[in-house]
Amino acid sequence: MLLRLLYLTLTNVFALLRLLPMSDTDKNVEILTLRHQLAVLPRQVAKPRLTPPDRIFLAALLHRLPRTTLRRLHLIVSPDTVLRWHRDLLHRRHANASRRKRPGRPPTHRSTQTLILRIVRENPSWGYRRIHGELATLGIKVAPSTVWEILQHNGIDPAPQRDRQTWTTFLRGQAHAILAADFFETRTLTGARLHVFAAIEHATRRIRVLGATAHPTAAWTTQLARNLAMDLHGAGATVKYLIRDRDRRYTDAFDAVLEDEGVAIIKTGIRIPRMNALMEEAVARRIGVRLVHLIRDLHFRSG
Repeated sequence: MLLRLLYLTLTNVFALLRLLPMSDTDKNVEILTLRHQLAVLPRQVAKPRLTPPDRIFLAALLHRLPRTTLRRLHLIVSPDTVLRWHRDLLHRRHANASRRKRPGRPPTHRSTQTLILRIVRENPSWGYRRIHGELATLGIKVAPSTVWEILQHNGIDPAPQRDRQTWTTFLRGQAHAILAADFFETRTLTGARLHVFAAIEHATRRIRVLGATAHPTAAWTTQLARNLAMDLHGAGATVKYLIRDRDRRYTDAFDAVLEDEGVAIIKTGIRIPRMNALMEEAVARRIGVRLVHLIRDLHFRSG
C-alpha cells in the first residue's frame, strides 16, 4: 500500500511539472476532455473500484476544496464519499499517534519493585500501607495502590496480617474443639416471647438447647454456663473455644464459669454475624419447627 501511494505521488508530481509550461487554453481543453470522459465512464461502469492508496490520494488532493466546489466537479464518487475518506485518513493518523503513546501510568522502576519485595521478605507482618510509609521516608514516591499491585503480582498477600492465621483456617483446624453459642427468640402458642440459648459443636453439628425463659437475668445466664460445662463433661467433649457475639445478655460471670473449665471465649466482631455463621445458619434453618416445639415443652415443664 505504501509503495502504491508513493508511486501515485511521484507520477502526479511529474504530471504537475508537465502542466507548468502549458497555456491556460490547453489546460482548459484538457480539463473539458477529462470531464467528458468522466461523464461517459459512469454509463459503462456501475460502481468503480478504488484501492486504498487511490482513496488516500484523492482525499489529500480534494480536502481543501469546499463542498460546493466538490459538487460541481465530475467525480466518479460522491463528494460525501471523498469527505468520508478524508475523515478516515485523519482518524487513522490520530489512532496511530495515540497507539504510540502507552496508556496509563508509567511502569514502576525495577529497583523500586526489588526494594518492595525485599522489605516484605525481611518484614513479613508489614502490609502495603506500612511499606508505602517506609518508602515515603526513604524519599521514594509511589502510590499505595502501586505497592498493592506489586505484591499481588508476585503472589504475596498485601494484607497486614500476612503472618497470622486467618479466621477460616482457624475454624477448620480447630473444628473439633470449637463450640458456638447464641441467643434467639421464639413465641409460644399464647404469644409470649421466649429467650432461648443454644450451642452447636462445629465438628459434629450437634445442637444443644440449654434453656429458655421469658425473663433472662444474669443469674439465669450464669446457670446456663454451668449447665453447658456439665453437659460437656457428661458427653466427654473436649472444647477449647466458645464463639459468641457481643449480646448484652452474656455476663462476666458467664465467661468466668467457662474460662475456669479451660474454655476460651472468642467474641465476634461488631456487626459481623458471619464470624458465627454456623450458629446463625442453625438458628435460621436447621433448628426449625421441631426445636421450637421442644423449647415450648421445656418451658411448660419448668412451669
